Amino acid sequence: MKIALQLSVHFSLLVFVSCYGSNGYDPLENALRFQRSKGSVLNHVSSEDHSAEYSNSKVYMGPQDGLKEVDKISSLPGQPAGTDFDQYSGYVTVDPNHGRALFYYLAESPVNSSTNPLVLWLNGGPGCSSFGNGAMMELGPFRVNADNRTLSRNKYAWNNIANVLFLESPAGVGFSYSNTSSDYETGDIQTAKDSYTFLINWLERFPEYKTRDFYITGESYAGHYVPQLAQLILQNNKITNQTVINLKGIAIGNAYVDHETGKTGMFDYFWTHAIISDEIHEGIISNCNFSDGANITDACYEYQYQAYAAKSNIFFYDIYAPLCSPSIKPPISGFDPCSDNYILGYLNTPDVQQSLHAKPVQWESCSGLVGAYWKDMPLTVLPVIQDLMASGISVWIYSGDTDGRVSVTTTRYAINKLQTSVKVPWYPWMHQGEVGGYVVGYENLTFVTIRGAGHFVPSYQPGRALAFFTSFLEGKLPTNH
Repeated sequence: MKIALQLSVHFSLLVFVSCYGSNGYDPLENALRFQRSKGSVLNHVSSEDHSAEYSNSKVYMGPQDGLKEVDKISSLPGQPAGTDFDQYSGYVTVDPNHGRALFYYLAESPVNSSTNPLVLWLNGGPGCSSFGNGAMMELGPFRVNADNRTLSRNKYAWNNIANVLFLESPAGVGFSYSNTSSDYETGDIQTAKDSYTFLINWLERFPEYKTRDFYITGESYAGHYVPQLAQLILQNNKITNQTVINLKGIAIGNAYVDHETGKTGMFDYFWTHAIISDEIHEGIISNCNFSDGANITDACYEYQYQAYAAKSNIFFYDIYAPLCSPSIKPPISGFDPCSDNYILGYLNTPDVQQSLHAKPVQWESCSGLVGAYWKDMPLTVLPVIQDLMASGISVWIYSGDTDGRVSVTTTRYAINKLQTSVKVPWYPWMHQGEVGGYVVGYENLTFVTIRGAGHFVPSYQPGRALAFFTSFLEGKLPTNH
């Protein structure tokens, strides 16, 4: 078990790196390693098991009168002149006995905000911030400039066509908190419950959205969060005497949905993209069985260790991207690899936290503590996705094709396990006269790739990401001309 110990130590050291975009930091692998180091078993959890867990709990409803007005942001420090949309942020209590509250940020649309749909965005990790990563680095209305103090407008922001709600979940992530420290030992089931409780209470605070079309989107470990929350919403819509949430669809990007294909797809992607040698790849194929319940041998650990070592100093969330370096000037166009540093500086500025109505805290991009104490992490959520496919809502999976962490290869392997039939064969879709990516329409499922995008799709290809998102909301496959 020497190699297993080496890997565990290697990844446990990385837990103290807080920035999701930092080279070498992999919150998903950290969580998996800590599960194994504790002797935990990553069991398959069926949709029936989740339903049983959900049905046993009552949903807390708290008073919301007057809180919307309190949450309105007058102005964010350093925001550009001419900002033409309303912003709100604050806390929604999900457990008053524990003092557990989740932080949100809402960016309404500059145009047609009263009729545009409501879209919830969730980042993954587990333990990573939907506001700092999702809103400030990816699809939100602003980017943080290199001075850590001022903002610039993101012309490809998703709130151009939807009202976008960013939720920091679970408690312990970003600005979300609990007054009960044991709440930071959480997992998939509690995260879904709290997110649902948040939504029911938030809709009381913002009642104009109660009947609005509602979509859930997210990436990475939100491949767990999004389907599980969607399933809980659909289940509770049938039995609740509270608000019925008008869920129309979900979209998950570079999504971790299945452990077996997550491993095989990652190492196959490494090999086909000249990151690891033939010998290492063959060693993994010959010695590793990543299927449910299989024993991981020392030889398998050894070859995995060699693969990570061979990867060396690249940012495997976007294998062709430059690394952040003080000697490199920010790019004139494209994504600045030092963006996570700017965000960290900005969100830890006291006047910024005050303007967001946030509790004073040392904000982090990802919480190593939350990831380290994750309790329940099913090996696959494909049965949940199958339930959603059968429910009649729109189910889209998208993939940036330069991501090595949850690669397009991984996603294609996972979709194959769903065993759904092809309705519209694979074809290139176009954006501004170029191939934006590729798309295939399955029975009750759409799969879209975004060409030239890494793990954080809207960061690396914002124009193509907005074009994909527009198609998703319209319920139409991306155009081939």
